[in-house]
Amino acid sequence: MQTTTLEAEQQRLLSDPKPMALAPTTSNDIPEVDMGGDSSAPTVRVTVVQASTVFYDTPATLDKAERLLAEAAGQGSQLVVFPEAFVGGYPRGSNFGAAIGNRTAKGREEFRKYHAAAIDVPGPEVDRLAAMAGKYKVFLVIGVIEREGYTLYCTVLFFDPQGLYLGKHRKMMPTAVERIIWGFGDGSTIPVFETPIGKIGAAICWENRMPLLRTAMYAKGIQIYCAPTADSRDVWQASMTHIALEGGCFVLGANQFCQRKDYPPPPEYVFSGTEEDLTPDSVVCAGGSVIISPSGTVLAGPNFDGEALISADLDLGDIARAKFDFDVVGHYAKPEVLSLTVRDHPAKPVTFTSTSEETETKHK
Repeated sequence: MQTTTLEAEQQRLLSDPKPMALAPTTSNDIPEVDMGGDSSAPTVRVTVVQASTVFYDTPATLDKAERLLAEAAGQGSQLVVFPEAFVGGYPRGSNFGAAIGNRTAKGREEFRKYHAAAIDVPGPEVDRLAAMAGKYKVFLVIGVIEREGYTLYCTVLFFDPQGLYLGKHRKMMPTAVERIIWGFGDGSTIPVFETPIGKIGAAICWENRMPLLRTAMYAKGIQIYCAPTADSRDVWQASMTHIALEGGCFVLGANQFCQRKDYPPPPEYVFSGTEEDLTPDSVVCAGGSVIISPSGTVLAGPNFDGEALISADLDLGDIARAKFDFDVVGHYAKPEVLSLTVRDHPAKPVTFTSTSEETETKHK
């Protein structure tokens, strides 16, 4: 049987041995957490980045992202996943001066600064991220704060090793106070990209707890499930393990590790309700980034120790092994009883239809 171009490329990538030895670290390096792998099976090397944003400084954050990407690529990683809101920042502890029926001038100014740190998609920052992916020859999945006009979205961007921007996923349901500052995604940005290293997609933080969203991604055949998050609680690990088992997929959970000093000092930035208890070295987000196999085995992490690169080798054969037991949208589905309809068209508040378009439609 003739092998297609995509299949041939996949076989080439999987058979190409990647350097596994760790480079010596200096005091400025982020430690590599390496779980090794079975060299007798086809593998894909992946890295989850656990690091903090340079808050309110997007150019410096992009510089940091490139340093981390270069280090991960130097360890042979083919896919690198960054946390939720890495570019633009996760505004932990901020309430933007909002209460029911009231907004403060300070809160409005805080939003203005946060809006200024966000990025347009497409835009120059997206071009730079694409160039970085191409330079280091990796698939890149990274959380950003996307700016469309004056509405912000918590978004994940996808890039390929040729330096091409593949697309985006917008967080469909921001959690709690996040809804004050972020808009809502729709069904048009739930992509699963077929690549030579597997089918890749992402869900952000607590939308990973939405069973119908997960089901939609399973139906698209996701194999490498990226889960950028801001949740560092121990209980989050249960969600990551459940998704791996439920979906029969690899789960890559990426979270920031942040200390108080990673945010601007007060009074420029205040952690509402806790500021008086914090020192510059206080941990405000403890990480917990993790990589889990389709059988529920933890391959790397969870790491709660500091900024780190967390890597593992994924044996893609584990997907079929796991789905022999349970295929949630296959032999374990009951479509005659339970079914899901996904509306995957963009939801636009205003649509303009020109006269020429109306005439063309009629002639068709």
